[in-house]
Amino acid sequence: MEEGLRFTCQKGCIKCCDTRGYVYLTEEDMVRAATFVELTPAEFETRYVYRTKHLLRLRKPKGSQCRFLRSDGCSIHPVKPTQCRLFPFWPELVADRSLWRDTARRCPGIGQGNLIQIGTATEIASEMERAYPTTYSRC
Repeated sequence: MEEGLRFTCQKGCIKCCDTRGYVYLTEEDMVRAATFVELTPAEFETRYVYRTKHLLRLRKPKGSQCRFLRSDGCSIHPVKPTQCRLFPFWPELVADRSLWRDTARRCPGIGQGNLIQIGTATEIASEMERAYPTTYSRC
């Protein structure tokens, strides 16, 4: 078995964005996205963000997973949220080969490209843990 994971985004693919779930944001993600769409962070939050005590997430429009998803890709791609930028190097996927393989069934980029050493993949995944500590807190 390889001691690493292969992944590279496939041109034109938006399958990861069109998967059921939510897009979570850090405060920094929100500020970057607001600046990109030429809104203040407060305006961006009012229009596009649902805030709970511990999490921020993008509001879902009717009939779509993400307000910023277009047929040709992410309209805020240069500033996309941490969760989106790091996919598929999420802690749960990197740690569990069966979850990685399951995700590969809907992500054509998994299994493609150069081998990424498991230590590097784990390091990338740890950014998710730092970005979303309430989601990945270890009790």
